Amino acid sequence: MLQWLRNYRRALLPGDISAGIVVALMMIPQGMAYALVAGLPPVAGIYASILPPILYALFGSSMTQSVGPMAIISLMTAAALAPLAAPGSGLYIVLAAQLALASGAVLLLCGLLRLGYVANFFSRPVMSGFTIGAAIVIAVGQLKVLAGGALPQVHVPSAMLGGAAIVLLLLAKYYLAALLRSAGLPARVADIGARLAPMLVVLGATLLSAVMDLPALGVQCTGEVASGLPGLNLATSSAHWRALLQPALLIGFMIFLLGMSAAQTLALKRQEKLQSNMELVGLGVANIGSALTGGLPVTGSLSRSGVNFAAGANTPLASIITGVLLALALVAPTGWLALLPLPALAATIIVAVLGMLELDTLRTAWRYDRGDALALLATAGGVIALGVDYGVILGVLLSLGTLIWRASRPHIAVLGRIAGTEHFRNIERYPAGTVPDVLMLRIDANLFFGNVEAVNARIEDELALHPATRHLVLVMTAVSSIDTSALFGLGELNLALRQRGIGLHLAEVKGPVMDRLKTSDLIGAINGRIFLSAAMASDALALK
Repeated sequence: MLQWLRNYRRALLPGDISAGIVVALMMIPQGMAYALVAGLPPVAGIYASILPPILYALFGSSMTQSVGPMAIISLMTAAALAPLAAPGSGLYIVLAAQLALASGAVLLLCGLLRLGYVANFFSRPVMSGFTIGAAIVIAVGQLKVLAGGALPQVHVPSAMLGGAAIVLLLLAKYYLAALLRSAGLPARVADIGARLAPMLVVLGATLLSAVMDLPALGVQCTGEVASGLPGLNLATSSAHWRALLQPALLIGFMIFLLGMSAAQTLALKRQEKLQSNMELVGLGVANIGSALTGGLPVTGSLSRSGVNFAAGANTPLASIITGVLLALALVAPTGWLALLPLPALAATIIVAVLGMLELDTLRTAWRYDRGDALALLATAGGVIALGVDYGVILGVLLSLGTLIWRASRPHIAVLGRIAGTEHFRNIERYPAGTVPDVLMLRIDANLFFGNVEAVNARIEDELALHPATRHLVLVMTAVSSIDTSALFGLGELNLALRQRGIGLHLAEVKGPVMDRLKTSDLIGAINGRIFLSAAMASDALALK
C-alpha cells in the first residue's frame, strides 16, 4: 500500500498531471452517460468518479488503472434494481448505493481471504460473449432515448440530434486521430484528442440546446444538476438486503473480472506485476467509497485506463488528480449541465458500447476450437435473451462445463520408439516402432473422478485393437495427480487385466504422484512393475 508514493520522483509528476486532466475531461460525459444506463440521475455518475479512483489509488496494485462507472456494470445495476424500485426514484438511488456497498464488501472480504484466483472462472471466449451480449443490450436500450420516444415512435428533433451526434462520434473515432497527426500533432496527442471527442460532442450539443432552446422543442435534457460535493450517504433499505445479495455477488464478480482484465493488459505493457488480492481490496474499497457518496458500482475500464496510460500516467497519483478535478467541477457552477440533451448522451453510449463488439475472439475461436466459439455465442445469446444476471451465471457454467468436458475426455496416445533413440512418440504422428505384445499408452491428463471411466474405456478399446498384448504400460508423464476415484479405477483395471493374463505397468510416474501411491494398496497389488522411463519399460518387457 502506497509503495508507489514512497518511491515517487518529481520526473513522474508532469505525466500524472496531464493524464489526470485528460481522464477527468473524459469522465464527465462518460460518467453521466453510464449513470443513465444504470437508471440513475446523470450526476450520480460524477459522484461515482470522485472518491472511488482516489481510494483505488491508495489500495490497488495497478499503476495506471482508472476506476469509475462502466457500461456493463451499469447495465447489471439496472437489471438488479429494476424489479425493486422505479428508475430514478429516491428508493432506486438508495438501492444503487446499497448495491455498491454490498458489492464492495464482498470484494473486500474476498481480498482479505486471498481469493484472487476466482478471476480464472471465466474463459476468454465466454467473457467475450458476455461483453458482446451486454453491448447489444445496452445499445438497443438507448435507442428510445436517442429517438426521443419508444420505437417505432420518433421525436424528429431528438432523433436528428442523436443521429448527428453518432455520425460525428464515428467520424472522430475512425478519422480524427489520423487528421490530427496529418496536421503535425504527435501520435500520442492525436490519439488522446480523438478520445476526447465525446466531451466535445456533448459540449457542442449543450451549446446548441442553449442557443436553439431544445427543451422547448421537446428534446429531453438532463435537468438541474445540484452543485457542490456529494454528502456522506448512510441511507440503506433494511427490507432489501436479501434481495440485493445475489446481484451483489454477481456484480462483485464481474467488477473484479473486468477490473483485472483492464489492469492486466496495462501491466503487461508496463512490465509490472499485479497482485490479484490487492486488486480485490482496491476495487472493494472503491465501491464502498462510491456507496458512501451516493454513487453506483464501479470498476476499472480498459478504454478509460488505456487513455490514462496513453496520456502519460506513471502512478496512481493521476487517478487522485482526476478525482480532485471532478470534485472541483461540481463545486463550480453546474447550471450548464441542465441543458445537456439526453440524445447526445445516448449517442456517446451507443458508440462506446458498439466499440466493445470485438469479433476477433469469435473468429479465432471458430478456427481454433469450435467448442469455445459455441460457448461464446451461447453466452452472448443468453445475455440478450435471458438478461445480464442469468448471462453471468450461464457464462460461469459454460466456462466450468467446458473445462470439465475437456478434462473428462483426455487425449491418450499409443507410443512407439523412434528408431535409434530412447524417445517414444505417438505412432499416429511419428514413424515409431512398437513391440508386438507390449502396448504403451500415454495419458495426457490428470486422473480424477470425471475421466477415470473414459480412460478405462479407451484402454479397453486399444486392447481390443491389439489382441496380442501381454503387457500394458501406462506412461504417466502428463499425470500430475490421481484422486481417490481414479485410484479405485486403476485398481479395478489391474484386477481385470490380471484375470486376462495381462500385466499392468507404470512408467515415468511423477514424484508427488508416487508419494501418494505409496500410501495406497495399488503399489503392492499391481500386476506388473513401475519403471523409471518408457525406454526402460520397453527394453525390459521386450525380453519377456
